[in-house]
This record gives sequence, structure tokens and C-alpha cells, in this order.
Amino acid sequence: MSCCGTPPRQGGTEADRLSPASAVPRPGTPAEHQDVLLPGGSFLMGDHFGEGYPADGEGPVHKVVLDSFRIDAAAVTNEDFSRFVEATGYRTESEHYESSAVFHLQVQAAAADVLGEAAGAPWWVNVRGADWAHPTGPLSSWRDIPQHPVVQVSWNDAQAYCRWAGRRLPTEAEWEYAARGGLEGKRYAWGNDLAGPAGEHYCNIWQGEFPRSNTLDDGYLGTAPVRTFPPNGFGLYEVSGNVWEWCNDWFLPKYYRNSPSHNPQGPTIGRGRVMRGGSFLCHDSYCNRYRVAARSSNGPESASSNCGFRTVAAPGVASSQRR
Repeated sequence: MSCCGTPPRQGGTEADRLSPASAVPRPGTPAEHQDVLLPGGSFLMGDHFGEGYPADGEGPVHKVVLDSFRIDAAAVTNEDFSRFVEATGYRTESEHYESSAVFHLQVQAAAADVLGEAAGAPWWVNVRGADWAHPTGPLSSWRDIPQHPVVQVSWNDAQAYCRWAGRRLPTEAEWEYAARGGLEGKRYAWGNDLAGPAGEHYCNIWQGEFPRSNTLDDGYLGTAPVRTFPPNGFGLYEVSGNVWEWCNDWFLPKYYRNSPSHNPQGPTIGRGRVMRGGSFLCHDSYCNRYRVAARSSNGPESASSNCGFRTVAAPGVASSQRR
């Protein structure tokens, strides 16, 4: 686990781990998603600046060719996910485990519901009653932040949503291609400089001294509503910061060395599932994974208050296209 990444799920029985996957709802009426049509093309994938953590496997830079696909302009929101739950009765893994990870400055819970700190990362606490509908603890509610990205969803939960909605998770290559917004070899989705000419913020990340003091220069301690910050050149919002986003791929640091050049689907095995984009907890002093080449991972059953997802249209499914 990285400093700003999501802590791995601890505890639970084997029955807990299997119950959500065994209860994946059948496909329903495809959900309407505002997505962006990206034509097929090629790009240079990976870390162009040698800034990545060696253990993450951001290199070597390699050419990737992708077919056309449609990807969400923004992350799936609380309101979006609520429609899925209302239609299917689905219970997320956090609900099965009856607790989940919340960043310590976000906790909205009685002291008795704070069950302990994550080993080696005391800024993460396990909170009883934290789940997608109560993202920072039982005293919080998604209804207060309907247009924020849904969090406290595992990779398995995201897959269940996709099956119902007629969508799928992006491959890691699709995610990076879309996040780059047509800019070749840049550090961020908007260029190489973190801030704008007048110091304006282009993403929701940590400012201040982690993990105790956040100056809130960008306006947010936790998640921001989707479409808060300017879109990239392809019309995608918040591809850096805000929340980590699940990808379909298994995570294997050495994969780029021999990955196929055309529509890579990721390795067949790995250490957890890929997460991309960084979150509101990232800062270059300890975790600069809000760069477009940066990658991380976690177990497919894990969830936290800083991880969500966006989706890609499955073949033959209509959507509300933005361009």
C-alpha cells in the first residue's frame, strides 16, 4: 500500500469475501452515462520523466495502439450508484464486512465505531458502518454529496455495477490514453506544471503537511464534486487527484517490459488490481501518484474513502455522448 493509496482489507471470513461476488445482479436496463468517444490511436505509455517509484513498474515507455472506445467523462457518482442499489438491492463488500477504511480527518462516527488504525499507516482508521452510503462513517450520508464520486466501493463492487449498467472498467492502457487528453509525454493531463500561471489548481490533491494539516488551498479536504476542475483535452474530468479509479487489469510491476502493443488487456496474474489517478491525499513530498503515468494497486475486495471508478461502454450499448 502507498501512503496515499487505499489500505488493504483486513479480517473477514471466507463467506464474507465470496458473498458479494456470488450475488452480482443480472444485467438491467443500461444506465445512461455521459461519455466521451475516443477514436482509435496510438500513444507512448509510461513515465517519461523517470519520476515513478521503481516498485510500481511505470517503465519502460512503450508504444500502445488502441481501438476506439467510449469512456465516462467523470467518475461514477453517489447518485449514479444509488440507482444501481435501488434497482438491484446489491450490498457492497464494505456492507458485508460492516466496516471500511476512512482517512482520519474525515471520520464522522462515534468514538465506539472507530475500530483501530491501519498497520503502518495510522492516518487510515477502520470505521464501523462506513460504506458507499455512509462514506466517512455512519454519521455521514451520500445524500449530502450526491454529485461526489462514489467511494467505499471495491473492484468487485465496481464490476457488479458495470454488469448491471451495461458497462465495463477501462483497461489500464485505455485509462492512461484517455487521461493524457491528447498530450504526448506530459507529466499531467494539462501539461508539465502542477499549477496554472496564476497559481490556479487543476486537481484536488493534498496541500500542507501530510497527514495532519491540510491548508485546503484547492477548496477540499476530501472529495470534490465531479466536474469541479477543468477537463483535459478529451473532455475528461478529475483524471488526477480526487479519487483513485479502479481499472480492469491485474497489477504486475514488470508487465510493461513485454506487454502487447495492440489493445493490451493486462497480465493474467498479479498483486491486486490496478488503480489510477491518485486521490485527494496525494502530495509530491511523499506520493506523487497523481501524474498520468502513475499506477498503484490494491486487493479486489478492498475499499476506502478515496477510491472510486469510471466506466467504459460495452459493445452495442448506447450512451449519452458528450462529443
